[in-house]
Amino acid sequence: MKLVRGAWKILVGIKDFLVLVFMLLFFAGLFAALSYKPNAAAIREGALVVALDGTIVEQPEEADPFAQFGGGEVMKQHRVRDVVRALDSARTDGRVKAVVLDLDRFLGGYPVAVSEVAAAVGRVRASGKPVLAYATGYSDDGYAIAANASEIWVNPQGGTVFAGPGGTQLYYKGLLDKLGVTTHVYKVGKFKSAVEPFTRSDMSPEAREANEALQGALFAQWREAVTKARPKARIADYLTKPDEVIAASRGDIAASNLAYGLVDKTGGRLEFGKRVAEIAGAPSGKPAGNFKSIKLANWIAAHPAPGTGDAIGVITVAGEIVDGKAGPGTAGGDTVSSLLLKGLAEKNLKALVVRVDSPGGSAMASEQIRQAILQAKAQGLPVVVSMGSLAASGGYWVSTAGDAIFAEPNTITGSIGIFGVLPSFENSLAKIGVTTDGVRSTPLSGQPDVLGGINPVTDRILQSAIENGYNRFIGLVAQSRKLTPQRVDEIGQGRVWVGGLAHQLKLVDRFGGLQAAVEEAARRAKLDPAKVRPVYLEKEPSEWIKFLEGFTKDDDSEDDWADQPAGADIWARIAAERRALMAQALGDARRLATGGSLQARCLECMGMGPALARPEDRALLEMVLGRIGL
Repeated sequence: MKLVRGAWKILVGIKDFLVLVFMLLFFAGLFAALSYKPNAAAIREGALVVALDGTIVEQPEEADPFAQFGGGEVMKQHRVRDVVRALDSARTDGRVKAVVLDLDRFLGGYPVAVSEVAAAVGRVRASGKPVLAYATGYSDDGYAIAANASEIWVNPQGGTVFAGPGGTQLYYKGLLDKLGVTTHVYKVGKFKSAVEPFTRSDMSPEAREANEALQGALFAQWREAVTKARPKARIADYLTKPDEVIAASRGDIAASNLAYGLVDKTGGRLEFGKRVAEIAGAPSGKPAGNFKSIKLANWIAAHPAPGTGDAIGVITVAGEIVDGKAGPGTAGGDTVSSLLLKGLAEKNLKALVVRVDSPGGSAMASEQIRQAILQAKAQGLPVVVSMGSLAASGGYWVSTAGDAIFAEPNTITGSIGIFGVLPSFENSLAKIGVTTDGVRSTPLSGQPDVLGGINPVTDRILQSAIENGYNRFIGLVAQSRKLTPQRVDEIGQGRVWVGGLAHQLKLVDRFGGLQAAVEEAARRAKLDPAKVRPVYLEKEPSEWIKFLEGFTKDDDSEDDWADQPAGADIWARIAAERRALMAQALGDARRLATGGSLQARCLECMGMGPALARPEDRALLEMVLGRIGL
């Protein structure tokens, strides 16, 4: 018995020791998570590493703190204004010996966001400070930024080819016909192509005309910007006959890039790191290929937005406009209007800037946001709209509340039109022998009947409601832009316009970015633009989310440059695009099945940026792939 009692005491002691160790580790992790924040005091001389892993966006989505535990890579989103502010502040700071653009895992952004970052890189280069870009292979967006660098490097095992805007759009009519699904479409606007995937098996002539004009304008602007930033690059041959160019180099894409002046050097991360170390210095005790570096997060923390001066409110309408509440990166009607009304009540604002970066969505939510903006005008505040990459359909609906509208030449806007889609499944049920019947007291009893079929009376009512909504949209634009309803109808019809043409059509007033809009709002409020500060009316993450984000924070050090994982080559990019198309198909199915309210959404806009899906669509894709073992 003494032996048993002794063994039991030993086991209890081991258990208590393990519990103690676990508790110590837990509270150490808890302390680290709660105390984690970018360290501005940690900045020393070196190269500022701008590692754009993921995408650049107007408003990052709220990250899922548990996503890292799933084993997959977490998509990063970088706020464009933070990146631009970091680059601009680096120009004149002596501690920054060079700027390094790590574009190895860059997935792109919409046109205006990419252009803003590219321009900021160009300003750093113009100041005389070295800017060195590196990637295994540059996307079109990545190269638009890298072209402004002093030195462009590419991995010899990778290489760069250009695709230009455009590509494949999925059409589901054949599938829906086979399934027996009847798609009831109610719309106004011959160019309103957002419903075409459910009603056609190919692109309509009107949609093709609009898309060719839009993509042609954006591509011309991209080409002009790249040529201006890097005149020695022989881009033309790469765009018109890339197969001949690459075949001439025996399939060595990187060598071809070098020969045609697209890049300055070929080399891996090790060789690139040594080159940066020649400029910024090599850290002691680190392996070859590393250099003295400054973390982007620390640099941004050390250079916050101005904190003094009269307050100019900035409300952001970013992402798809949806009914109800939504997190950052999606414009929930309740959320955006609540943030704006709260800001008007509490922030002592002198003027308001509405930053729109949205392809539209719910007409009901768009009107809800517009009404909240009108409350600012009712208080006597000037309202200036600043369009980002997208301000189309519902995004333009919101913009009609502004006293003045700023856009960029490559802003995608317009798409003045609305639609509604309802599926019914009477033919699907008939295929499996299921029928419907019942008693109806009026023509609308049980309507819209998605199981038994939607009757002509309901069709006419819903189409009339859509036409009324379109007329209201036309009226808002006509009143805001001082145009006749007939003229708005001519340039409306759901057609999408690039910013340069929208300016000619008087849909926007002036060219300029967010800062220009803030300055204009200050002038309209009779304030000195140099003595105002933007106050962003955004929801702060909860303490719980902050804790979880800190606990799971990816804090890879930029000091260990040579140890960073390699970026995607052309084959990996192809695989990523396949997954994006699958996620898009699942998202289209979700929208068809669950879409509510009248829609003012732009289909063309979704193909003008990185091939990404909404978080719920990505999650659905992962679930489907997991179920089928992929």
